[in-house]
Amino acid sequence: MSRKIIVIGNGMVGHKFCEKLCDKAKPGQFEITVFGEEPRVAYDRVHLSEYFDPEKTAASLALADLNWYVLRSINLILGNRVSAIDKEKKEVTAQDGSIHAYDILVMATGSAPFVPPIPGADKEGVFVYRTIEDLDGMKAHAPHAERGAVIGGGLLGLEAAKAMLDLGISDTQVIEFAPRLMPRQIDDRGSAVLQAKLETLGLKIRTSTNTSEIAGDGCIEAMKFADGTEIPVDMLVISAGIKPRDELARDAGLEVGPRGGIVVDTLLTTSDPDIYAIGECALPNEMIYGLVAPGYEMADVVATNLVEEPKTFEGFDMSTKLKLIGVDVASFGDPFAEGEGVRSISFENSSSGVYKRININETTGKLLGGILVGDAEDYNMLLQNVLSELPLPEAPEDLILGARGGEPTGTGVMALPDDALICSCEAVTKNTICDAVRGGTESIDDIKKCSKAGTGCGGCLPMVKDLISG
Repeated sequence: MSRKIIVIGNGMVGHKFCEKLCDKAKPGQFEITVFGEEPRVAYDRVHLSEYFDPEKTAASLALADLNWYVLRSINLILGNRVSAIDKEKKEVTAQDGSIHAYDILVMATGSAPFVPPIPGADKEGVFVYRTIEDLDGMKAHAPHAERGAVIGGGLLGLEAAKAMLDLGISDTQVIEFAPRLMPRQIDDRGSAVLQAKLETLGLKIRTSTNTSEIAGDGCIEAMKFADGTEIPVDMLVISAGIKPRDELARDAGLEVGPRGGIVVDTLLTTSDPDIYAIGECALPNEMIYGLVAPGYEMADVVATNLVEEPKTFEGFDMSTKLKLIGVDVASFGDPFAEGEGVRSISFENSSSGVYKRININETTGKLLGGILVGDAEDYNMLLQNVLSELPLPEAPEDLILGARGGEPTGTGVMALPDDALICSCEAVTKNTICDAVRGGTESIDDIKKCSKAGTGCGGCLPMVKDLISG
């Protein structure tokens, strides 16, 4: 008899769980029902900003079409939010009043934008940056706006600022409470180089700035700050972090963390053994993972635990790379490493907007982490050096400066061990890709089809190309 699995949430992680489970399970082993709060199939939030490209549509961001669910006998219920969970009866109640029984419940409810309690945050012209509907609202409002602002100088905030520029709002400011941009990923010097580069591209940056009020008569007209200054603003995006969507779990009596998030063990089981939590709503090891790759790993862990030998989630590397308004920014390993035996090596070229820093342990001879701004071409190799704990070259500075005299540094992709993770989004190793190449696979597209490497954030594609040609 099929076991009934209900998945609450049809975002990227919920979709990945369905994909993994269907790949691993025997035909008829499970009866899967998926509830999606939004009125559309799962779509790629990582590349959400591409929706502002005139040639892009919501359908082009979709991770699958409706036929994908039909072929896998998945009952997909869209635009109908789950409103309650009854752990004792093992049932969920949907917004339309329907009741659905489950044997296993997987919570993939994700997160919601955190909106600080600023007076006026509910005014017309104030947006968050999370869904296609949010972006539709921005598109509709932009023709009536001349001056834009973004609260939040982190990854998503800077993406939102680029979106403002793309919408034709050339007078756009980024307002950051911390003393530097991207305070969780890069250091003071890296932030200064990034800020200078962004300012040359037309953005205005205000750091160490606390917004006290969003003013206007119904629609936003100005932003007031704690230092008594204010600026005129016609359109505002708030990107001040995320908060886990744990309200269903909380109401159902599941254990949640003191600052939010559904508490799970290493198997990603909640305080109820028949309920799992994955993605940004989950709190493994007292940590919320706000990137897609850890969510994908969680999806694989739960799918594996339902059909195979137990697999655990022991944490995940939070390294990241992205292009912000044409500027590459990356951090990997421990970007702020300190302590006995630790030394930082940095390179800066202010005129070209490049800053590089690596942290090494001179005692162990290993690379610990680093920061790249303006030139992140070596990101993937540096990250794999950290994860694979490769020995440092004789001149560690070669890792960011390149070897003098043309000699190789000895840290190319072919030097990585076979089990090195090339694609973290899909957990594809070097050996998997090399096996495909040895079997006759010769193109990036074919590698994507047979291994799924490069189908997530795309950051691994340079290394995949090197493995194909190597």
